[in-house]
Amino acid sequence: MLPIARYRYRFVARTPVQFPDWSGSALRGAFGHALRRLACMTRAKQCTGCPLLETCPYPAVFAPPPTGDTLHRLTQAPAPYVIEPESWGARRIEPGEFWYFDLVLLGRALRELPLVTYAWRQAARYGLGPGDGQSDLECVELLLPDGSSQPVLTAAEGRILEHQPPIPDHSPTECRRLTVRLTSPLRLQDNGRAVPPDRLTPDRLLMAAVRRASLNRRCHGDGAPDWDFAELAHLARNVKGTKALTWRDWTRRSARQQQVMTLGGVIGLWQIEGELTPFTPALKIGQWLHIGKETVFGLGRYHLTDICADSAGGRDYSRQGTDLEPKTHVPQCSNPALISKGLRPVFGGY
Repeated sequence: MLPIARYRYRFVARTPVQFPDWSGSALRGAFGHALRRLACMTRAKQCTGCPLLETCPYPAVFAPPPTGDTLHRLTQAPAPYVIEPESWGARRIEPGEFWYFDLVLLGRALRELPLVTYAWRQAARYGLGPGDGQSDLECVELLLPDGSSQPVLTAAEGRILEHQPPIPDHSPTECRRLTVRLTSPLRLQDNGRAVPPDRLTPDRLLMAAVRRASLNRRCHGDGAPDWDFAELAHLARNVKGTKALTWRDWTRRSARQQQVMTLGGVIGLWQIEGELTPFTPALKIGQWLHIGKETVFGLGRYHLTDICADSAGGRDYSRQGTDLEPKTHVPQCSNPALISKGLRPVFGGY
């Protein structure tokens, strides 16, 4: 199994906050800096060579160190989190307005939820985006599969409330047709180059989902599943698809590399047909994990619809609020008592 959950972090702006077209990169950078300030004990400039490397929560959560597992060609573990910005499109949040993003946590990152939450609180207070716009953390909610939510942070308690994230359904489902709705740029690569829409094939999509699910189960769950990759690859080559995909570019500035990077991927709808049952576990969990490159920024997000699984002709595995177009309204927290005034740095002892 793979311990995994999705949380919604809601904020209210104190000063104007400016976000670029895709805020995932900016959010990740601010989160990383805040998490390091809170977790690092030695104040070393680099994590490499630090005597606390194996126990420090900063590298374990933000950027897992190399595994050294050359036998299974696993040299780099995936990060145990995915940032999911609210929508595409540059926007300006005015003081007093609310905004949010969703955060998927798995494995150890789930156990570090108090520290992770306090880091986001600090990151928002230090400032986000161009001009370092400041915000206050209003509330944190656990998003449930039925579309409802459960508050897990209250001002009255000042700490993360005990809760049990539900295990997402990733059991096999008998299926010969489904629709994949790509809601953020999917960036699959071939020889280091992003694959354009006209060269994307269903087998690339399916095997990318299989590899990502297997890798995360191995690194953050109870071990890699016993899937027959050769057989899955054979089945994937016989799957057909009908695409309505377009390319969407975006740019980000890498502070580490000191350069502006142009990235992008495909969005849209993709209906695939064939023997899909063996792929449904990986495809279902992939709605949390995302697939492709730069998943920590929120790229490669998709939702499944029209899975042929019952007499009604299908089930919708997507969540509410997943429009491809930017939203124009951000609702406040469902519990008005969840405000940032009472939030104190006492999350689980941090």
